[in-house]
Amino acid sequence: MSATQPDRPVQRTTESRAPSEPGRSPALRTGTGTAALRLGALTVGQAALMVGLGLLITGPAQAVWPLSVEDKVNEGFEHLRTGPLTDVSFVASEAGNTLTIIAITVLVCLGLVVIPRLPKWRQAVFLAVGVSLQSLVFLVITICVDRDRPDVDRLDASPPTASYTSGHTGAATALYAGLAVLALLPGGRSRRHKVLAGLLLLIPVLVALARLYRGMHHPTDVLGGMLNGALSLLIAGRALLTEGRSPAPVPKNAMEIAQEAAAEHAEQVTGRTVVVVNPTVADEEQRETLRLVLEQYGRHGAEFVDTTADDPGGGQAAAAVRDGASLVVVCGGDGTIRAAADRLAGTGVPLAVVPCGTGNLLARNLGLPVAPTEALAAALGGTERRIDLGRIEGDGLPATHFTAMSGAGLDAAMLENTGSAAKAAIGWPAYVVAGLRGLRAPRMSVSVRLDGGPVLRRTARMVLLANIGDVQGGATLVPSARPDDGLLDLALFDPHGPGGWLRAVGAVLRGGRKPEHSGDTPVEYFTFRHAEVRFATAQSRELDGDPVEPGRRFVAEVRPGALTVLLPSRGK
Repeated sequence: MSATQPDRPVQRTTESRAPSEPGRSPALRTGTGTAALRLGALTVGQAALMVGLGLLITGPAQAVWPLSVEDKVNEGFEHLRTGPLTDVSFVASEAGNTLTIIAITVLVCLGLVVIPRLPKWRQAVFLAVGVSLQSLVFLVITICVDRDRPDVDRLDASPPTASYTSGHTGAATALYAGLAVLALLPGGRSRRHKVLAGLLLLIPVLVALARLYRGMHHPTDVLGGMLNGALSLLIAGRALLTEGRSPAPVPKNAMEIAQEAAAEHAEQVTGRTVVVVNPTVADEEQRETLRLVLEQYGRHGAEFVDTTADDPGGGQAAAAVRDGASLVVVCGGDGTIRAAADRLAGTGVPLAVVPCGTGNLLARNLGLPVAPTEALAAALGGTERRIDLGRIEGDGLPATHFTAMSGAGLDAAMLENTGSAAKAAIGWPAYVVAGLRGLRAPRMSVSVRLDGGPVLRRTARMVLLANIGDVQGGATLVPSARPDDGLLDLALFDPHGPGGWLRAVGAVLRGGRKPEHSGDTPVEYFTFRHAEVRFATAQSRELDGDPVEPGRRFVAEVRPGALTVLLPSRGK
């Protein structure tokens, strides 16, 4: 650490952090013992029910439902066989094959954890548990209930298990019906999601018909398989998707929700509410959900306005201020929020941040939930607080503000090389993939003057001007940066080789303290109120995650308390 750095204790604040670890499902953090006990008890009940039905089918029920009835059904399917139908039945049967079920389950669960901006642990565990419960109960059934397979020409090799129940059908029901449930969870009830859910629910039916056609099971076997899979999902959903939530009657429609909320919060907040929305990240259903949250907090008649390619949020925020808005809600990524904050700076009109982007750095550092509706509710239920902004300009860069981080070099090149398709497909990890490609880029020669002091000359791979410290994945890149301390932080990263990168990581983990051996410092931290940064050649540059025109100069200064934001009350 340079001796020119102002004397300031380097420590991480805990006030602005979310009260719970982001990305962790509440079902995995609290009530785990209760959920496990409930899961176990219900599974034992499910196994007892399925075994009882099996013993009933193969015993007393034969007096009412002779096996000859099912034999006729089996023979009827055998007589329907043709070459094309046999091929189709093979494909349908393979959809319930053990290896197919395991592969799809693993891939979907990994996707739920890795792809979204906020890992969907609860949904992933629900699907994995639902499929696993079905398999566990199926094994218990086959041990307790002995039933021969149909007396027809079977098209598949007979596995050593009994005919009751159909394992293929049960596994297919647990997997594909489970996927249908996930598609219809709140936030996924559009027409497209409903069609997808309907198609998924058809797959277990096709698997059941295929198993009958191929002579592998009796009709009651496939019905038992469907029941086993459905009960497994019901139990997993009860334990994992509803655990810890108080039951509430389901309103008939969105208008009823709004009316009930208005009755509970009869006092209407004065002034207009304008919601600036990036239409590429928020659909109509998301808007309606946000509108209902606003209604709950007395913000009736909110006006929704879309950003455009030519105006990513600044013009809409400025118009809201001119028209007398008492609150501006911004639903978008860090770039949309930055554009709006630039025009709200110094106006005193509060901003409510609704994170809907890839990084959502400002929201994370302000302690807001990353889920949009939860973030809005937390903000509306909180208090007004002032945070700093960075004012920045340079060659080819008109004066503007940033809320989180600006920089040049590796991080800016990483953002330039990350396509929108990659971000949509895998979320923020797309930045990591792009960053790995830029590790071999040449170093920059940079000169820095902080608060009128002497010029510092360095080489660097990445230069960051930071108002916040935490980045994606829970990493802390600039440990001492805080959005409300009246200062900005400068970080110079210049690691040499793998060892240098390891030392850079170590410097971050040490909280930004000066390494013991400063001859080859991989990262340096400074604080400042005014900074002039010059590069020997034009470099890639970025503002709050958005690439801007390359250039050779930055001039930045802090604007303490320039932006008013709604944040959860301290201690909540």
